[in-house]
Amino acid sequence: MASIGEILLNTLSPDQQIREAATTQLETAASEDFKQYVVMLCQELSNDQSQARIPAGLALKNALTARESVRRGEMSARWMNIDEPTRAQIKALVLATLATADIRAGAVTAQVVAAIAAIELPLGQWEDVIRLMLQNLQTTDNTNLKQCTLQAIGFVCETIHRDILTAQANNILTAVVQGARKEEPSEAVRLAAISALYNSLEFVEENFRREGERNYIMQVVCEATQSQDVQVQIASFECLVRIMQLYYEFMPFYMQKALFGLTVQGMQHENERVALQAVEFWSTVCEEEIDLEGMRQEAYQNGTEPDQINYNFAKAALPETLPVLLQLMAKQDEDDEEDDWNLSMAAGTCLSLTAQCVGDAIVAPVIQFVEANIRNTEWQFREASVMAFGSILEGPSSNLLIPPVAQALPYLIEMMNDPVIKVKDTTAWTLGRVSQSSVECIKPDVHLQPLIEALVRGLEDSNRIVSNCCLSLMNLAEQLEGEQGPDSQTSLMSPFFDGIITALMQITGRNTNEAFSRTSAYEAISIMVTHSARDTFPTISALSTTILDRLEQSIAVQNQIVGIDERNSHSELQSNICSVLTNIIRRVGKDIAPMADRIMTVLLQLLSSASKHSTILEDAFLAIGALTTALEAEFARYLETFAPFLFNALQNHEEYQLCSIAVGLIGDICRGLGSQSASYCDNFMTTLLQNLQSPVLHRNVKPAILSCFGDIALAIEGQFGNYLDVTMTVLAQACNLRAGPADYDMIDYVNQLREGIVDAYVGIVQGLKAGERSALLAPHLPHVFEFLSTVYNDPERSDNVLRSMIGLIGDLADSFPNGEIKQFLLNDWVGQCLKEGRSSRNSTTTKEVARWAKEMVKRATA
Repeated sequence: MASIGEILLNTLSPDQQIREAATTQLETAASEDFKQYVVMLCQELSNDQSQARIPAGLALKNALTARESVRRGEMSARWMNIDEPTRAQIKALVLATLATADIRAGAVTAQVVAAIAAIELPLGQWEDVIRLMLQNLQTTDNTNLKQCTLQAIGFVCETIHRDILTAQANNILTAVVQGARKEEPSEAVRLAAISALYNSLEFVEENFRREGERNYIMQVVCEATQSQDVQVQIASFECLVRIMQLYYEFMPFYMQKALFGLTVQGMQHENERVALQAVEFWSTVCEEEIDLEGMRQEAYQNGTEPDQINYNFAKAALPETLPVLLQLMAKQDEDDEEDDWNLSMAAGTCLSLTAQCVGDAIVAPVIQFVEANIRNTEWQFREASVMAFGSILEGPSSNLLIPPVAQALPYLIEMMNDPVIKVKDTTAWTLGRVSQSSVECIKPDVHLQPLIEALVRGLEDSNRIVSNCCLSLMNLAEQLEGEQGPDSQTSLMSPFFDGIITALMQITGRNTNEAFSRTSAYEAISIMVTHSARDTFPTISALSTTILDRLEQSIAVQNQIVGIDERNSHSELQSNICSVLTNIIRRVGKDIAPMADRIMTVLLQLLSSASKHSTILEDAFLAIGALTTALEAEFARYLETFAPFLFNALQNHEEYQLCSIAVGLIGDICRGLGSQSASYCDNFMTTLLQNLQSPVLHRNVKPAILSCFGDIALAIEGQFGNYLDVTMTVLAQACNLRAGPADYDMIDYVNQLREGIVDAYVGIVQGLKAGERSALLAPHLPHVFEFLSTVYNDPERSDNVLRSMIGLIGDLADSFPNGEIKQFLLNDWVGQCLKEGRSSRNSTTTKEVARWAKEMVKRATA
């Protein structure tokens, strides 16, 4: 029998069989006697003579924590089931092991300390862990102990909710700032302290609000940017980025005194990772100021003052930061991988954010850089100039951008012939930006044909540039759609449609998806179809046949697929094909009828061959939903065969997105079939009501279920009376849900739920009126109006909820026009609600609904 040390070392073996066997042995030991298992691991971790300390620490940490919340809860319960004396023994041993001479073992031990603390501190256990670790820092000269203790504190701060640690913020802050000072002789200790400070920044807000403490923290971090140790410099700039995110309001003094100079200097640092963080600092400044400007505009619209001042740091710093960013953008390397995050890409991103932040001020200096470098013999400067041009197309006013864009367009089209792939790739991206935000500069009779020809040639080039060529073609399709939208007989893109589709289909026929070229081509086909004019329908008809051929072929070969990578690639291919098919059906509508039998047969084969957890199920359901909408009542002939798949999806609560799509599909079916769907409604309603009661089903599905009740009622009209009482009871229960004042996720969810409730009420009211059974609503009206009053008086209600409830008020007044509900409609809040709906700040749709509702209420209360 192998020892625990040997088994642990085997988990690191290069031999897969040995590694898997060792992992299985550890899992068996953990399941048979968890207490003994963690004790053994802890002893191995603390044993200075053991060669297996690192895998022991990792195994111990992994036995205590997991990413998935359910699994994490199980591990927490398993740990807490160990008796207190044994847990105390393990905790004492891991704290002592922080002092080990083996710094790698100490670093793993720090993770174990945090894993135990993450379980116990929220439960009110091990409350002295921070005090014990701070004691380590105050009573030792052991550098390793200091470093590992600070790492442990950092991990604890990162892992545990801020509210649990706020009470100890002063002590933690004192310790980490002490370790980060320039007087600390060990750079490794400084690094651990700076990292711990980074993780503690969220819960030291009160300390940051005190000027004296804030000054000291900022001094220590700024001094750390000048350390001789590059890792300390990187960590300190990361700290400054986080400080700017959390505490922008306190930054004017420090920007003026230190941060401005430090970060501009940092962007030019010889070490790329230091420079990256300094660039990230200015990107963060821009993101904060973009948000602040958005809040200022919102406050202005509401007639209030913004909560926070925008200090316009980015605009003030522009003369210094912009030249540096432009030079950094030219630091590309031919060997750079497309997905690698490097200094050139970071500078380009920062430039784009700066343009959104400062607007017009950036245009002239960037255009000067572009003009100076677009013909440069060094490809890096040509690429940088094109990237810079594309990066400033969002932010400045369109009037200022139109002349340079119009002037640059012929040069950009010509640069699609550049000999360097990276220059062509960036040019295709910039053309995509132009076609998205400055399409008015593209003169159809001058630019459109050479532009499309250049992009189609790009599709035949390296896989690397296919994605950006596809993006440009998608933007052109969206922006140059016919004047009557879907009803347009032709569009500016129609003459090129057949050629573009042919070129894209050649790419989709490849066996590989290198650089996502195949996926991009399928996506571009979908968008081209969606925004096509009617004169392209013959091409779309031929395309639909080819797409169905490919889907059938993909089903025929899927049993031959082996290996997880091949299977994932095949699933993605089927998903892409389904997406195109869905968009074809949506675009041609009823004209798809001659192919409907074949489409449904293929989709049912796809559903039959897919596993319960396959993502292709969602794509197939979306295609069937589109077919339902297109065929309307004609879809009835497929319903009996499809129903088992639909109900399986509704009951598949683990795959909640699929379940949500299935709920939406019930709505599509009911809208399409109308009264013919009544025979299926018993099963629909039973399943939907069961889903609402499920403790497992994701809550985001529930608003869609409530809304679906309205679709069913609209379809079967008066027959919905059979389900009215139970439905109104369920809706009444849902009405009671409230959100806490600062729980923003819950506020969003409650608004979604209320939209679903109002949609249900609207469908029920309209359906019963159409079936001449409105009187059935009478017993439920007091509660409905009470709910509407509560929603109206909730300051967190969304604009969508307001519009929906105004529509419902109008529907109720329309259903009871002879004064039957006069007492409800004359409530003060109803008049205020309708008046607010007609306010100039609302959308045209909301105002129209409010005006109509006002007329209905006026008639019903006369």
